Amino acid sequence: MIVVAHPDDELLGLGATLHKLINEYNVKTHVVILGEGITSRSPKRDVKTWEKELKIHRENINKAQSSIGYHSSSIYDFPDNRFDSIALLDIIKVIESEKEKFLPDVIFTHHGGDVNIDHQRTFEAVVTSCRPMVEENVKTIITFETPSGTEWRSPTDPRHFLPNIFVSVSENDLDAKIKGMESYEYERREYPHPRSPRALKIQAERWGVSVGVDFAEAFCLIRSIN
Repeated sequence: MIVVAHPDDELLGLGATLHKLINEYNVKTHVVILGEGITSRSPKRDVKTWEKELKIHRENINKAQSSIGYHSSSIYDFPDNRFDSIALLDIIKVIESEKEKFLPDVIFTHHGGDVNIDHQRTFEAVVTSCRPMVEENVKTIITFETPSGTEWRSPTDPRHFLPNIFVSVSENDLDAKIKGMESYEYERREYPHPRSPRALKIQAERWGVSVGVDFAEAFCLIRSIN
């Protein structure tokens, strides 16, 4: 199960890896998108003002899903970049409900040190909802980086993304990720922005070079119980 804060995070964080897991290993995948991802672009949250854009944004999720091929999704409407304005327990309850329905043994989610508050709260909610008790089905928690949310952390902050898992992906996997990301009309950007197609390819090459392959995505193992 993949738990993300916003539409597009599922592509930015692990789009190529998802494509590989589905197509090469037949892994069943479910994506949980917690927030609506748009309304913070106004001084005050006004869902009605953004009604048209929110509708398009949701439609873009389906286009992105078709590029990657993940099996199902659940979409919520927590306020964009305002997850700190709601009780953490409310987010936890959503994740617990999704876990009960999908019964994942692995959860991928955001790096807890991202500059984006929604990413931070999502990480906290996942870890809290997956406490390692006897009846807990989730045995593995893995975090990913989110370009334009992870690398912008202050250099003096101790919570930097330090990956210890690298997934080698093919150019086809990477193309699927980039195609899916380009489906998001309000999130795609031009180079040198980190979410641009060229930058996403450079990032995959960077991690690939660091582990001796052409392309890779990087992750951090938080916990694994065998």
